[in-house]
Amino acid sequence: MTTTRIDACFKALKAQGRAAFIPYVMGGDPSREAALAILKGLPAAGADIIELGFPFSDPMAEGPPIQRAAIRGLKAGFGLRSTMDLAREFRKDDQTTPIILMGYLNPIESLGYDAFAAYAAECGVDGLIVVDCPPEEAAPLIEALDKVSISLIRLATPTSDDERLKIVVQGTSGFVYYVAVAGVTGVKEANADVVAPAVERVRKASGLPVAVGFGVKTPERAAEIARVADAVVVGSALVDEVAAALEANAPAAPRVLARVKTLGDAVRSVTSASAAETV
Repeated sequence: MTTTRIDACFKALKAQGRAAFIPYVMGGDPSREAALAILKGLPAAGADIIELGFPFSDPMAEGPPIQRAAIRGLKAGFGLRSTMDLAREFRKDDQTTPIILMGYLNPIESLGYDAFAAYAAECGVDGLIVVDCPPEEAAPLIEALDKVSISLIRLATPTSDDERLKIVVQGTSGFVYYVAVAGVTGVKEANADVVAPAVERVRKASGLPVAVGFGVKTPERAAEIARVADAVVVGSALVDEVAAALEANAPAAPRVLARVKTLGDAVRSVTSASAAETV
């Protein structure tokens, strides 16, 4: 079941003929105050949609930068519920920008699907990406999310063949997240020439916009991906800015938001043929 904010965002961007920029930040990284300042500053810096990670002790799909961000979030006392509380604070000032929670199944299982979904909706969450929830086991989670109109957003990968894609897109709404490289986040670089036909294949299979993440760090690479995808996701480069700020004993928010603006400007600078054709 697709949420109003996600639909409205992609509809507006379709009219503009450009891709969405989706920054990823970690809840509680490096502190509640800094994380909230970053979150609240993202739309003005250029975020169209926000991915908000919740810290987890075993982030198996993440490379070292996001692993370290998760550790910092955990040390700050953050988990799933406290990350959703950040979204609630964000919603006091922003009723438009979609928020997508991203993380792992264990904390959701611990809270309970219905309890999680109800609290996420109360906090203004629009979508959920669960890295380690296979489609074959997702029916109870989808049922809980559908009750409160939260989208389950699935991952497709370079190894997802046509038969697997049919399974992946079942119950998916909002958009599909295409993992541009084989491996973990923040290690390899995405290649637009390789990504383009894969994005088209995923779009045809799902009928949904396709966001591309994993392997996008620089403004140049973000612009290249924005030409062929419906959305561009950047995460590791942003949490690296938090780490750099801590090393310099400087506030994290200004540094992260400056990087977001550079990347967001790059995405906005190009026309996306795929964005103009999708939704």
